[in-house]
Amino acid sequence: MGNQMIFKRKELKYLLDQRQKEALLRAMEPYMALDGYGRTTIRNLYFDTDNFRLVRRSMEKPIYKEKLRVRSYRQTRPDVPVFVELKKKYRSVVYKRRLSLPERQAMECLRKGGALPVSSQIAGEIQYFCEFYQDLRPQVFLAYEREAFYNLAGGDFRVTFDENILYRREALSLGTEVWGTPLLEEGQTLMEIKTVGSIPLWMTQVLSQEQIFRTSYSKYGSAYQRMICQGQEGGLLYA
Repeated sequence: MGNQMIFKRKELKYLLDQRQKEALLRAMEPYMALDGYGRTTIRNLYFDTDNFRLVRRSMEKPIYKEKLRVRSYRQTRPDVPVFVELKKKYRSVVYKRRLSLPERQAMECLRKGGALPVSSQIAGEIQYFCEFYQDLRPQVFLAYEREAFYNLAGGDFRVTFDENILYRREALSLGTEVWGTPLLEEGQTLMEIKTVGSIPLWMTQVLSQEQIFRTSYSKYGSAYQRMICQGQEGGLLYA
């Protein structure tokens, strides 16, 4: 998790209740194991324009969409490395490219629109993205607790379970405590299947048996919808 900087895969999402999660964990036991990080708290800052151009575009479900965020896997300090991530989706394939910088340096560059202190293809793509959208700034803090499982037989197949998904529009810093408005109902879990290839037969069987169906779900998009309902979006729904 800490070293991979380029991802290309499908990300399939499912909303589970507690019984369904327990059934999946039982089915996964012979095939998958929890990674070495255990249960981690992931913090994200989503960057957007003042009128939320990026998330509004994403909610229209276009063939191509993109977003920029800064992510950490623990509460940060100014000198602690974080990930600057450019995430794109074309049709059903997700492309994620990221680089690591100290938190203070990453935030100063992105907020001021300055050049990133890295010379690489990924840095160039992030720089172009920022210049194209021009007025990007942190808009939403979003955090959740994740358990990530890897395939014991090797390969790229992974499963993650995200719980306690919280968002807020204030205290937009990765160095703060985790608090905010919950996005999931009590007892709900967001499961993601991440794979380049096909889903193993044993997984398709348990999904069918437990009547677990794929859903379209965006954490940032769900937060934005809540913000609209609460009058917190700070911009227009349509522009």
